[in-house]
Amino acid sequence: MRSIDAFLQARDQLIALRADHERAVREFRWPELDRFNWASDYFDAYAAGNDRVALRIVDEQGGDTQLTFAQLARRSSRIASFLRRQGARRGDRLLLMLPNVVPLWEAILACMKLGLVIVPSTTLLSTEDLRDRFERGRIRHVITDDDGADRLGAIPGDYTRIVVGPGVPGWTGYDAGSDAAPDAEAEPECHSTDPLLLYFTSGTTARPKLVLHTHQSYPVGHLSTMYWIGLREGDVHLNISSPGWAKHAWSNVFAPWTAGATVFVYNYLRFDAVRMLDIIARYQVTTLCAPPTVWRMLVGEDLTAFPVRLREAVSAGEPLNPEVIERVRRAWNLTVRDGYGQTETTAQIGNPPGQPVKDGSMGRPLPGYRVALLDPDGNETEEGEISLRLDPPPLGLMSGYLDDGYRTGSVFRSGYYRTGDVARRDEDGYITYVGRADDVFKSSDYRISPFELESVLVEHSRVAEAAVVPSPDPLRLSVPKAFVVLRGVEPSREVALDIFRFVRSRLSPFKRVRRLEFAGLPKTISGKIRRVELRSLESQRAGRGARAAHEYWEEDFPELRAPSAS
Repeated sequence: MRSIDAFLQARDQLIALRADHERAVREFRWPELDRFNWASDYFDAYAAGNDRVALRIVDEQGGDTQLTFAQLARRSSRIASFLRRQGARRGDRLLLMLPNVVPLWEAILACMKLGLVIVPSTTLLSTEDLRDRFERGRIRHVITDDDGADRLGAIPGDYTRIVVGPGVPGWTGYDAGSDAAPDAEAEPECHSTDPLLLYFTSGTTARPKLVLHTHQSYPVGHLSTMYWIGLREGDVHLNISSPGWAKHAWSNVFAPWTAGATVFVYNYLRFDAVRMLDIIARYQVTTLCAPPTVWRMLVGEDLTAFPVRLREAVSAGEPLNPEVIERVRRAWNLTVRDGYGQTETTAQIGNPPGQPVKDGSMGRPLPGYRVALLDPDGNETEEGEISLRLDPPPLGLMSGYLDDGYRTGSVFRSGYYRTGDVARRDEDGYITYVGRADDVFKSSDYRISPFELESVLVEHSRVAEAAVVPSPDPLRLSVPKAFVVLRGVEPSREVALDIFRFVRSRLSPFKRVRRLEFAGLPKTISGKIRRVELRSLESQRAGRGARAAHEYWEEDFPELRAPSAS
């Protein structure tokens, strides 16, 4: 069977079995692929003569841009020809750093067609973050906007520079690609296991891990995500996510377009819950995916005032509290369904449409994923580390961590892939998230590595030691809080302000420390900081609504007020 036929057969099987989860899990098998390029083999064929809207982008200034599947196929092929003429070749790595604008989707499809390896990058990255990506990602080409070009200007190197929007000296304008004639040269053949995406994701060390995905692991692996969301052909799908993060590829590219849905985007400078609800109702969005932070903002408004057309609503990124689910249910007679996955995988666990939902639970394993919970000795149990059986491995699983055999070996071992997350399973097979096995935590849907923040803090001349843990927050779930031991100075408001300013100048906005406490650090006998004690202390204080004597929050300093990234 041809690879494209195997892919379509798997897709159609999941669509047909959407209402029968037990049968879908029992019967579904990942397609066996050989030569396969989702953009060329699937998207272009689906788009031929297809004048339904594939991408619609509206903004708060009244802008409304719509492109059909056929238009996107043609435009992305022109951009592919343009990139080839700029010297891009199969296997080259291209850093893509754009906001939600049309060229972002065109470039993704064009890169896939050429066999380039895309390095998605959020527009929030600092110059130091970008420098790290260039060095370890071995970047050969860049597509960004004028703001990104300004930050990248400090990074030397012989790489192709392409800018979207206003011209920048020394950069080639992206618009030139719009007029490029389709290249007569055939697109390079692509094996399904060829590299496609390289994500930088925070770990327990100062430097992010490099997660490598292939032409099958994300484009085809997101069949599970399509199934979990419940997407159908003709849907208008809104996923509230920023480019550069894996969730954007999940729900703004592969899952909706595999189902034949419209990707709908609303661009704004600052999130406004009332405005977002109005957009969802006005543009008749049928399926919505949003992180818990957004859901908590939405339910703060009168949901009944907005006549939405939503059929499906899902949440991912962190556990969604039951009271939010209940508020949506009462207002819209609609259940927000949780799901779980990682940058390293597609959707592994979820509550698919039409299935009983247990509030607080992530759901059950999705088709194609066989989930085990392992204790520290590697035995399967009812509460333990979420792990995936590898006999055979699920198609939606990464190839590994690039150039890091140690890290790859630490998660692929003894016949399992280990996620680093802990959960428990009840008698009905429903899985509830417990927490991270290590110290990485999430804040406003962003993964935060304590070690990375601590490494910046100790660069301050007055900081002797530091430990960062999540501090409970009603809106963001948690925010980074630093426990700091000072050197040569007494705790004071002035010192706290100086440290806040210091870390702001060195960290991307989504990473910055938002709370600070001057205190000693609990340690093991070998001198290692016991963050587990600090996390427990912080949770207890939050429950009492108490603050320590020498604790300071960003909100305490009017002089720090500025537009927030999250």
